[in-house]
Amino acid sequence: MALSHRLELRQGQGLVITPQLQQAIKLLQLSNIELDAFVEAELERNPLLLRDEGEAQPAPDVEAERDPSLTPVDSVADTAAGREMDAPVEDASPGERAAGETIEAEHAGGQIDWSRAGSGGSFDSEDGYESALVDVPTLSAHLRAQLAQAGLSPVRNAIADFLIDAVDEGGYLRLDVVELAVRLGCRLEMVEEVLTVLQGFEPAGVFARDVRECLALQLKDLNRYDPAMAAMLDHLELLAKRDMASLRRVCGVDDEDLRDMIAEVRSLNPRPGAAYLSEQAETLVPDVMVREGLGGMWHVELNTDTLPRVLVDQRYHARVAKGARSDQEKTFVADCMASANWLVKSLDQRAKTILKVASEIVRQQDGFLAYGVEHLRPLNLKTVADAISMHESTVSRVTSNKYIATPRGVFELKFFFTSAIQSSEGGEAHSAASVRHKIKGLVDAERTEADVHSDDRIVEILKAAGVDIARRTVAKYREAMRIPSSVERRRQMKEMA
Repeated sequence: MALSHRLELRQGQGLVITPQLQQAIKLLQLSNIELDAFVEAELERNPLLLRDEGEAQPAPDVEAERDPSLTPVDSVADTAAGREMDAPVEDASPGERAAGETIEAEHAGGQIDWSRAGSGGSFDSEDGYESALVDVPTLSAHLRAQLAQAGLSPVRNAIADFLIDAVDEGGYLRLDVVELAVRLGCRLEMVEEVLTVLQGFEPAGVFARDVRECLALQLKDLNRYDPAMAAMLDHLELLAKRDMASLRRVCGVDDEDLRDMIAEVRSLNPRPGAAYLSEQAETLVPDVMVREGLGGMWHVELNTDTLPRVLVDQRYHARVAKGARSDQEKTFVADCMASANWLVKSLDQRAKTILKVASEIVRQQDGFLAYGVEHLRPLNLKTVADAISMHESTVSRVTSNKYIATPRGVFELKFFFTSAIQSSEGGEAHSAASVRHKIKGLVDAERTEADVHSDDRIVEILKAAGVDIARRTVAKYREAMRIPSSVERRRQMKEMA
């Protein structure tokens, strides 16, 4: 067949993502810190853009050539200021609010706070220059990596996140667990259960609340914690004073045993977290704030402190456009003006979208705000997207790296999305977190061998309660919570009897 050239015209439809649309999508998924850096770069690149600093002072040389009167095209912060949306709550009375976190340092025996002394290692060790050159992860990153493998339920995982955030550079927990339980609206026993799991993480001794607990955790890890060691840890002030006679008496040991015990204690690390890279503490600034209103309403508003205040200098544009001579200069001025207008429009649209998505999340999860973490409802991106007539990908971008301040604390927007278990009665679906809580409650209620429930029996109990769940799902949740099988639980009860 002979080859030939010819011209054809074809008409079709296609989606073209323009550079401006790409920029708008990019802005939507940026955190407030990343957004501020992006806007700062645009301010340096585009001479027609100015940051509105309130009572701005003209910069020397450059601003002297401009007309001091600025005509703003828009100001994102001004647009968002005062704008709030009310999320109605049905039959919700706000739960008890906790006061702010109180973090205190404890002293061993009133003499020395070993949890703050030195920079890590054992009591006798000294940090060498080489240790500063080792590439190690941060302590929080190391702990979260272990948390990801712990298989905790979403509720307990959320509690663990709070506890990890409260660990200082030495590995000590500087947070009152009672206050945390009140703030999250959950049982104190649940917080203590999570803390027990976290205290089993590496390095040994992490999540201790004082130096005695830190050393005790390390001795238990070495299987060397006995009554004599417990007595020594209860009287660390005697060790600090080198009062060996009193130590021998309270520990009930002879001189040789006491020397061995002291050597063991001195080999422990009073600051287990110091071996990891310290990270500079950054204040988490929420993008959205929720406050309690009258009549069972939650008021959702943007945090205007995180929104860049950007102005377009119309008069300066008119001056430089009038003075442009060549086509290249005219094109440059026109491009700068178009870019400036698009940036301001994109920033305003970003603010409106975040507010819209956050308001719907608050409406869906009003039970959590009113009653606590155990009342999280099953929620996915599609549910929110359909409710506000947006695409799932848009909701996903909005909820990435965005935080919301609530009366129960500051949470990432993605925190409120949990999987669902269908109802066996055709009613509202159950949150996977609440189903895990039900399973653990059934196991905790077991007192004798006859009370132990098999996975099949748990399925029957849950279905009677309206939860449609498969046996393999029950087994998966049970294993994730580190609950032994029914056979193993019966064996343990028989041994304890």
